Amino acid sequence: MFISYFPKRLALLLLLLTATLQLQAQKKELTMEDAILNPALQPQNLRQLDWIANSNDYAYIRQSNGEATLVHGSATSSKQRDIMTLQQLSAAVEATGAEKLSSFPALHWRDGGSFVIDVQNRIMEYELKSGKARITTTYAEGAENTELDPTMQRLAYTKGNNLYLSTPGDPDVAITDEPNEAIVHGQTAHRSEFGITKGTFWSPTGSQLAFYRMDQTMVTDYPLVDIEPLPAKLNSIKYPMAGGKSHHVTVGVYDTESKKTIYLKTGEPAEQYLTNITWSPDEKHVYIAVLNRDQNHMKLNRYNAQTGEFERTLFEEKHEKYVEPENGLYFVPGKPSQFVWISERSGFDHLYLYDTSGKQIRQLTSGDWMVTDILGFSKRGDELYYMSTAESPLERHTYAVSLNNGKTRRISQGSGVHQAQLSPDAKYVIDNYSSPATPRKIWVLSTEGKVLQTLLTAKDPLTEYQLGKTTILPLKADDGTDLYTRIITPPNMDKNKKYPVAVYVYGGPHVQLVTNSWLAGANLWMHLMAQKGYIVFTMDSRGSSGRGLAFEQATFRQLGTIEMADQLRGVEYLKSLPYVDADRIGVHGWSFGGFMTTSLMTRHPGVFKVGVAGGPVIDWKYYEVMYTERYMDTPEQNPNGYKEANLLNHIKNLEGKLLMIHGTVDDVVVWQHSLQFIKKAVDEGILLDYFVYPGHPHNVRGKDRVHLMRKITQYFDENL
Repeated sequence: MFISYFPKRLALLLLLLTATLQLQAQKKELTMEDAILNPALQPQNLRQLDWIANSNDYAYIRQSNGEATLVHGSATSSKQRDIMTLQQLSAAVEATGAEKLSSFPALHWRDGGSFVIDVQNRIMEYELKSGKARITTTYAEGAENTELDPTMQRLAYTKGNNLYLSTPGDPDVAITDEPNEAIVHGQTAHRSEFGITKGTFWSPTGSQLAFYRMDQTMVTDYPLVDIEPLPAKLNSIKYPMAGGKSHHVTVGVYDTESKKTIYLKTGEPAEQYLTNITWSPDEKHVYIAVLNRDQNHMKLNRYNAQTGEFERTLFEEKHEKYVEPENGLYFVPGKPSQFVWISERSGFDHLYLYDTSGKQIRQLTSGDWMVTDILGFSKRGDELYYMSTAESPLERHTYAVSLNNGKTRRISQGSGVHQAQLSPDAKYVIDNYSSPATPRKIWVLSTEGKVLQTLLTAKDPLTEYQLGKTTILPLKADDGTDLYTRIITPPNMDKNKKYPVAVYVYGGPHVQLVTNSWLAGANLWMHLMAQKGYIVFTMDSRGSSGRGLAFEQATFRQLGTIEMADQLRGVEYLKSLPYVDADRIGVHGWSFGGFMTTSLMTRHPGVFKVGVAGGPVIDWKYYEVMYTERYMDTPEQNPNGYKEANLLNHIKNLEGKLLMIHGTVDDVVVWQHSLQFIKKAVDEGILLDYFVYPGHPHNVRGKDRVHLMRKITQYFDENL
């Protein structure tokens, strides 16, 4: 019996082993198309998930079996119901004379009974009960920068350099009529720095519209060439370079009843930054955080919205390096004379309660962590809900703070990164959450932190793929600061082998690459590289986001120096690992990361065998005024800093292989940067590789991005 049993047992073991090997063999490897373009490999989400105005209900779009359906739910019930399909909405839209819809447009909820959509230059209201759409107003072809007013009746938009208003029943009104194309109205100003994302600002009832007027006549024209027509066409833009002339901005206020415009008397000097425009609740005042060109002195000013007169400075903020206001005033419901202000004056972004005389009532939050967003107030105005890094710089959580005593409490559950949406009555929160182990989970929470229902538990979209191991660990900078890093190792790694390393770098302000979220913040190209046998390494060096003022300002007036020291600390750690091939380390980055890649290749030659620098800053004198002067001062104020960071001065040190890539119509880091670099390389007899993407701006997107990443990958494969 023993003899007959053993073969059966062996056969079973062999069968299990074969099944395991077959399962492993079935694990897929990522293609470049998968890594860049395949939406099925991103965690499932609920499209347009949002609260419905004036209710505790929510809605989202479900995609199933090729059909899109609008779904309705409530925070107080686990039941959901289908409202309509895309085909039904399209039929209602087509009945007004519009063309068929290919997808759901953005929905702006008026209440539970109707929503407003912007379709084919028509503003329409769709009524759920009747199933019909009606056109509220229409606006001109070619309109840009559209913004609905709070009543969702009027629409502000730009066309060319002028600003227009569309109102129901009336022809469109030209708010401005400026023939000089260098004077622009209603568009983002100051090159979208200081938290500026738009150029129009409706008052609370929509009766008035504040807008930017940007005079660029004094700014040098910069040539971009469109190669599509024959012959090629010159498209000049206004690009203010560090130390040069900057544009002059003022703020207009248009009254929709009188159809008259006044301009706020923001005064001299003309070269200043008008940021964080905020209306008072009673629409009588406009608040502006006025920042000097040196960016080290901010005044929070109040202006009369009817006369434009300056009324008073509420308070000022100064710093020897820079002040960076990025948020407006958050007025307290029911207390129009009180507002919350976000300031980094303590070294970290925190909340301060003020009255409109400029008196600080109390500091609401404190600690060595950052408030990252404000969600809103309780209905009574006694609590404020916000997001912060209080648990960890790698995480984001939701909190409430009492305006009466500053007592805080945490609302979100689970270690990781949370994104939250507060309900209209502030009783509930939609919490969109991920962690390294959780692709996505969406809950409805009470503002007391209780989980009421789960709207989505996303499956791991990568279960069929063979991925390497991802690890987050801190390293110490030379001053003892924790630097968070992410290491992705190849699948089935043999620690007795030596592997090449691909370092992905950014390192600049306002970016954080390593987080305690899905894939630890990595993208799928990094996992593709790991599958190909690379160790992939990323570090958030000093100068990057989410760690407070001292961490960010460590690089002041010397961009590239401290960041490189930190990145080299990472390389030092990598070389200490027995499975890293110290002679095969490459580095790649884009924009600031392109500057860092080129800096590492030229200022520390021999450390990296290969570099791929995309859209790189080469000489900060060629970069924009607002960003560059904040971190470097002007070339006249900081000649040594500019000289040391100028990579033209270091090109003779280049060792190894360097591929530089640029879009030919880059209006952020202009093409001149890398062209100057290759011209200097030719002058110095230095060999490097170069590739351009015709017609692409600062980033290469769409299907061409697959080509870009293949090019980068090929360069690593051939040289590492």
